[in-house]
Amino acid sequence: MNIYIASDHAGFELKNALTEFVKSLGVTVIDKGPFTLDENDDYPDYVRLVADEVLKDPNGVRGIVIGGSGQGEAMVVNRRAGIRAAVYYGGPLDIVTLSREHNDANILSLGARFLATEDAEKAVKLWLETQFKGEEHHKRRIEKIDGLGF
Repeated sequence: MNIYIASDHAGFELKNALTEFVKSLGVTVIDKGPFTLDENDDYPDYVRLVADEVLKDPNGVRGIVIGGSGQGEAMVVNRRAGIRAAVYYGGPLDIVTLSREHNDANILSLGARFLATEDAEKAVKLWLETQFKGEEHHKRRIEKIDGLGF
């Protein structure tokens, strides 16, 4: 599996740390930027690139987007039909598990201002390891989401 990753300035340091962490798990990581810290960057410019890559190979790749809260990043990528981004910025890890098991989330959006690197690493590892359950009612709901055509 390949992972595409992007951030804005608020998530820049966490993006770099998670890139190395995910590589240490034996997963290929493709960084879509930014490549230098710029306080004036805009997250839509980078996170949309992750959504584009996930849509090219929805069964073979996933994405991670990172910002201050992770909320805006998720809003951008979720505008694309076929993207199912889940937001995590701390708290119980059950939300990470359920996002994969029930919703087959293909992008994880992280809030860097609310997560220590170690907590983000735990969430990412769990998200990567958790499989979609594939039960009929979950498939049916995902088809309805993806069929909305936004």
